[in-house]
Amino acid sequence: MVTQKTHSQREKVLILSASAGTGHLRAASALQKVFEKDARVKSVLNVDALSYTNKLFRDFYSKFYIKLVQDAPTFLGWWYETSDEPWKTDKMRLMLDRMNTGPLVKLIKDFRPTQTICTHFLPAEIISHLMEKKVVQTQLSVVVTDFDFHAMWLSKVFHHYFVALEETRVHLTMLGLPPERITVSGIPVDMAFAERKKMPEARAKLGLSPDKPVILVSAGALGVGPAEKMVRMLQALKTPSQIVVVCGRSEALEQNVLRQVSDSLAFHLDFKVIGFTDQMHDWMAAADLFIGKPGGLTMAEALASELPFVVVAPIPGQEERNSDHLLEKGAGIRCNELTTLPFKVDSLLGDHARLRQMRLSARRMARPYAAVTVLKTLLRRPSTLPVNVDEESQEEMAAIARKR
Repeated sequence: MVTQKTHSQREKVLILSASAGTGHLRAASALQKVFEKDARVKSVLNVDALSYTNKLFRDFYSKFYIKLVQDAPTFLGWWYETSDEPWKTDKMRLMLDRMNTGPLVKLIKDFRPTQTICTHFLPAEIISHLMEKKVVQTQLSVVVTDFDFHAMWLSKVFHHYFVALEETRVHLTMLGLPPERITVSGIPVDMAFAERKKMPEARAKLGLSPDKPVILVSAGALGVGPAEKMVRMLQALKTPSQIVVVCGRSEALEQNVLRQVSDSLAFHLDFKVIGFTDQMHDWMAAADLFIGKPGGLTMAEALASELPFVVVAPIPGQEERNSDHLLEKGAGIRCNELTTLPFKVDSLLGDHARLRQMRLSARRMARPYAAVTVLKTLLRRPSTLPVNVDEESQEEMAAIARKR
């Protein structure tokens, strides 16, 4: 049972993520910033759960995942689909988690959070188990960082879910979760995306021309996207443009792309190559078009910037499902073969009416204040008893999912 708080008590907020990719960490950082500014919050602790595990386990969750993204995306897609059934893999995963997260459990016990917010399913699973065993008392909220919902995000004991779309909320209620415990918040992004500059102002700040279209090409924060091939293809672009290539934390990729564009004979194209940046909100505000992989956070940031999206090389599974929502709403297009990338980009840049419509579609999908929605929802609610999904309910949920 969760202890009821008095009105005079201020919240101790624990935010848990995992560095399997960077999106979970960015969502956690966005939440940390808004909670730290609220007078009702006494303290905020933002922790990468993997930093409290052993090296073998940490590498499995982070480096091995990135390796699969690069070398075996088809396997990732197969695993995503195979494991997407409620409670199908939870016993095996929980056993592995509990074997390797002793220091994390100690941290949680020592900090004694009144609110725990998880932006990754690994720490959510651990907190849920500790609550079930009455080892910790806290209010557990799970913030889903993709637009679609995978069964691995399900927790047996929880207080609240925050999801990106109304469709996701409907899916969870159809599985049997109580609708009053599910809020459509969007995916938390940095508040800089909500306070973004106008395009001319952003271009002036970044030293870009106000007159030529700006194409933002992203390899992702880790630099694992097919940026070199995208740049090579874009040199066949006919529309005079400014092409900004963001190479993330990969210095090797940045150097390769710099060499590539220095040899370019496409003199009507102005290339700008940068590494990791914490000013992505400015680059997105300055751009006419974004080209990259549809990770949940990247998509949420582009939507908040009202920026049309060209989907390339989505990871089978969650990124393909993310892109499905983007395409369904008309806020993006997908390029299945990079050989056609210049054709598709030229066609879009030449169709101003379509670009305007895509921006409007992105605006309708966008939820730039998602982090604030999470804060307001949690801090205005009195303490509640957790939802406990018992074995009978788990079987019912699995049966419903198998019938889809």
